[in-house]
Amino acid sequence: MTSETITVVEVLRRAQGYLAGRGIDTPRLDAEVLLADVLGCDRLGLYTGFDRPLTTAETDTYRDAIGRRAKHEPVAYIIGHRGFRTITVRVSSDVLVPRPETELLVEWVLEAAPQDARILDWGTGSGAIALALAAERPDLTLTAIDRSPAALEVARGNDTDHRVEWLRSDGFEALAGRTFDVIAANPPYIAEAEMSSLAPDLAHEPREALVSGPTGLECYQAIAADAPAHLTDDGLIVVEIGATQASAVAALFGAAGLTDIEVRTDLSGYERAVGARR
Repeated sequence: MTSETITVVEVLRRAQGYLAGRGIDTPRLDAEVLLADVLGCDRLGLYTGFDRPLTTAETDTYRDAIGRRAKHEPVAYIIGHRGFRTITVRVSSDVLVPRPETELLVEWVLEAAPQDARILDWGTGSGAIALALAAERPDLTLTAIDRSPAALEVARGNDTDHRVEWLRSDGFEALAGRTFDVIAANPPYIAEAEMSSLAPDLAHEPREALVSGPTGLECYQAIAADAPAHLTDDGLIVVEIGATQASAVAALFGAAGLTDIEVRTDLSGYERAVGARR
C-alpha cells in the first residue's frame, strides 16, 4: 500500500489481499473494520461510499493499521475497543479481548441471579462481564476483582456510570468475610505447553490472563477451594472453561462440596461453562 490517492473499494481490495497473504483468517472483515474506524463510519458506510477517495493522511493511518493486523495484533487493540453484548468496552494489551463465548456467562447470571443480588466478577480484565450485567440488570450490586493493576485501570475507565466496585485482589484475598449470590469467572485456562500451538493473535494478549500453569486447571483448583466460603446459601458459581475441561472442572467443584453441577455449551456446540451451587 502506498500514499497515492485511491478509493475505498481499491484500498479494501489491496488490504484484503495483503492480510490474506499473511495468514489472517478474516481478511475482508478485518480490512473493513479497520477502514471504517479510520474513516469514522460503519461498515455499511464503506459500501455506500465505495468511490470515495481517501486523503493521504487517511491512507497513511490505514496502512499503519493494516501493518499491525498483518503481524496478528488483534483488531480490537488496533481500534481500541470491542463490542460485548449491549455495550462497548475500551481494551488495550493489558486485558484480554472480550470473546462472544464469554457472553454465555452473562446469560447464565442474568437467568439465575435473584432480584437485588450481589454479584462477583472474578478476574474481570476489561470489566466486560460486570459492565454488561450492570447495563442489563440495574438492580444488581456488582463487585469485580483482578490481580492486575493495569487491567483494573482499563476496567475502571470503562465504568463511566460508576456502577461497579473495583478491587485489586489475588484470588479472593481482598474479600475476607464477604459473600455473593453469584460468582462469575473467566480465569486463565490454557496449559503452558498449549500456547505455541494456538492462534498467533494470542501472543499479543496478556499471558497471565491466558495461561494457568502446566495443566490449565490451576485457577479452577484455587477457585474450587476458595469460592464456597464466598457464596451465600444456594449461591451459584459459573466459570468459563476450555473446550475439553468440563469433566475436570466439574470434578473439582464436586470435590469441593458444591452441588447441582451443570455444563453448558456455546453456540458452536462446545462445552464452554460449568456452574454449581453451594
